[in-house]
Amino acid sequence: MNRDVYQFGAALASGIVFGFGLSLSGMLNPARVQSFLDILGSWDPSLAFVLGGAVVVAFIGVQVMKLMRHPAFDDTFHVPTIRRIDAPLVIGSAVFGLGWGIGGFCPGPAVASLALGLPRTVLFVIAMLVGMTLHDRLWSRRT
Repeated sequence: MNRDVYQFGAALASGIVFGFGLSLSGMLNPARVQSFLDILGSWDPSLAFVLGGAVVVAFIGVQVMKLMRHPAFDDTFHVPTIRRIDAPLVIGSAVFGLGWGIGGFCPGPAVASLALGLPRTVLFVIAMLVGMTLHDRLWSRRT
């Protein structure tokens, strides 16, 4: 079979597992995410456990990656090489955090939540895609 089909299948399977995990953990509910961010109010620590689990899984994945010569369906690993903290990184992180706090979603859970068909989720994803497109068009002119 074609390598592209395997890559697509692996990406699809990973996305399904990720979406199922988000749903199972309750992270598709923006109120739960916003309760985690409300440390002075009705704080809900459940997101901390989800994030901790993600860190453990990612750590194990990186350790396994270091033992492999190349990924199963590609010639090289595609890992970030730039390690500096600069203004675009800080500004982008701040914008991400504001969107996460206001909307109660980050991109993965927002896309997974589309299956629920809630107008708020659809509006968030549309706004997210518009923002990503604007960034792409404006940033590509600068570089």
